[in-house]
Amino acid sequence: MNTDTDLLNQNLLTSARERVPSLRERSDEIERARQLPQDIAESFARSGYYAALVPKCYGGLEVDPLTYSELIRTLAEGDAAAAWCAMIGSTTGLSAAYMSESAAREILTPIDTAITAGVFAPRGKAVPEGNGYRVSGRWQWGSGSPNAQWIAGGCAIIRDGQPELMPNKVPISRMMFVPADEVELLDTWDVSGLCGTGSTDFAIHEKFVPTERAVAPATDKPLERPLYLFPIFALLGIGVSSVCLGIARCAIDELISFASAKTPEGSLKPLARRQDTQMTIARAEARLRSGHAWLKETIAAAWDSACSRGEIPIELRRDVHLANYHATESSAAAVDMAYHLGGGTSVYRRSPLQRYFRDVHVATQHILVGPSRLEMAGQHLLGLDADRLLF
Repeated sequence: MNTDTDLLNQNLLTSARERVPSLRERSDEIERARQLPQDIAESFARSGYYAALVPKCYGGLEVDPLTYSELIRTLAEGDAAAAWCAMIGSTTGLSAAYMSESAAREILTPIDTAITAGVFAPRGKAVPEGNGYRVSGRWQWGSGSPNAQWIAGGCAIIRDGQPELMPNKVPISRMMFVPADEVELLDTWDVSGLCGTGSTDFAIHEKFVPTERAVAPATDKPLERPLYLFPIFALLGIGVSSVCLGIARCAIDELISFASAKTPEGSLKPLARRQDTQMTIARAEARLRSGHAWLKETIAAAWDSACSRGEIPIELRRDVHLANYHATESSAAAVDMAYHLGGGTSVYRRSPLQRYFRDVHVATQHILVGPSRLEMAGQHLLGLDADRLLF
């Protein structure tokens, strides 16, 4: 990295650290609203969080993946839902690397106010029409959609009544970017955790999308920059696991904050003086740090390969996905340990531990840190065929 890039990254992370206290103060408000308040979303845009992965040539920051991970993890220490929205906005924004310049600038200008959201899952259908597609569908998990000016939904391309297929017989999927005022937001986000992400269902009804706003990350060629050698799904998984790491850090710190003052019912010793507490909190700390360390190690190795060799071998792609899974699993385990150590204190609304518990166990449900990633990594380690497109 050059000095200017180092300074830009440092300023971005400093901004995130300085924002943590204010996000904590507004966590209850964010949860009650069931979406990120618009003023926070707009301040995130001004700070460059949504533009973190957008190409520099289109006004973005194009940060390296380690900086991106640290940004999301830091924001999660303030509020997990807010960090999740920043993660979704930034990973949707990196789709600009696969677009024409005119389409990217249409969606992202001005960059300091641009907010995008979207769902990669191909829940919609797109029928070719003229120089574009006629798009319809309904998508779940539309995180950050209430704040966005542009919303994207993954679509199967339907030609002559049949889905178009890639050479490996997998259906072609394209992300269709549509202005937010052409999207119907459905009030479905009534959930146990990550309540403030606004991850509501949304629908698009027979809207025309020009070809230049239809992105296929699996088949389209992105800009020739090291960052865009990382598959979008790998970067999205890094974001999910980084949110979980931030949650776990908060859970352990919260338990430590009252362990010396609380004496459990039936005990003569404060919680901090009990051997089981000492061993469990040490185990939680080790789980968290090991998950974080291996994630950083694998991201750094993949980034070094992208910069020095112009490619990321399949083995490193596998390891990034496996490290995402491990960091998420380790974070959830650490949160569980802190939650159970807290006893009855943990269940009250006034205790942050109950929110950390709920939030991390919603994040673990994301497919990119779920059992399918573990299965594919295992297949590759055993020398079996694994779907490389998902790596």
